[in-house]
Amino acid sequence: MNELALLIAAGMASGTPLLLAGLGLLINERAGVVNLGAEGLMLIAAVAGFAVGFATANPVLALLAGALAAGAFAAVLGVLVIYFNTNPYASGLALSLFGTGFSAFVGAGLVGKKLSIGVSPGLPWLADLPWLGPAFFRQHPMVYFAIALCGVLYLFFHRSRAGLLIRGIGESPEAAHALGYPVRQLRLLAVIAGGACCGLAGAYLSVVYAPLWVEGMVAGRGWIALALTVFATWRPGRVLVGAYLFGSVTMLQMHLQALGIQIPTQFMSMLPYLATIVVLALISRNPAWIRANMPASLGRPFVPGH
Repeated sequence: MNELALLIAAGMASGTPLLLAGLGLLINERAGVVNLGAEGLMLIAAVAGFAVGFATANPVLALLAGALAAGAFAAVLGVLVIYFNTNPYASGLALSLFGTGFSAFVGAGLVGKKLSIGVSPGLPWLADLPWLGPAFFRQHPMVYFAIALCGVLYLFFHRSRAGLLIRGIGESPEAAHALGYPVRQLRLLAVIAGGACCGLAGAYLSVVYAPLWVEGMVAGRGWIALALTVFATWRPGRVLVGAYLFGSVTMLQMHLQALGIQIPTQFMSMLPYLATIVVLALISRNPAWIRANMPASLGRPFVPGH
């Protein structure tokens, strides 16, 4: 039972960056914009967050710096795709490649350094509960923030006028424009907000999860988050379940070794990516189901007056 509690706790910690990035991409895609640059945004945010955290020893400032840095680069992507009608897939891939190289260049002097930020004791009183405490209530506040954000986004997209408008733009930007709404500006705001969420995911990795900077430390999580939004059929609750499922699979290796089960580390390291491929292959067998759930204008440019 203790091993199961530790696995759940480790899975939550590992799945939180996937949850944050997945929610960010969900915001983008609900507005009809495809963002393949999540990997690059997370790397940029990771190095920015670590640099600020190392200089200030303030985790809040570090996380905000990561969100702001990723939001700024997401804004550039949004302007290119939304206003200049560049190919969203090529632009997103370019951002991922740029983020990989840029973060390695900027972070060259930070390799080997560590942050001196204390460990969070978890939630008062609840952290001391037998089994439940170690499993669920000894996490960093960012874990609970990510879970709360999931609930907020659900209410935003299903209960608020602004959220329903974003969904409407994702379905039919022409209809929203005909009603007088600024489609391009709202899409750009959605891209920036989604980029900031990806930034929080990247900064969480370098400031909270593993308080150090290593080149390429995001290690494909941006691509997994992209697959996660499809797996979740653009629903925040399913993103949460999928993120923690993938996080638990990632941490399974260490817990199996602790139980004395010897499995080649190479096989365990590829499990999250293998699971991603399997999930996408299963989903792609029913394209009609995907079309019924995804925003109708996803990836389609909008030009007023055309």
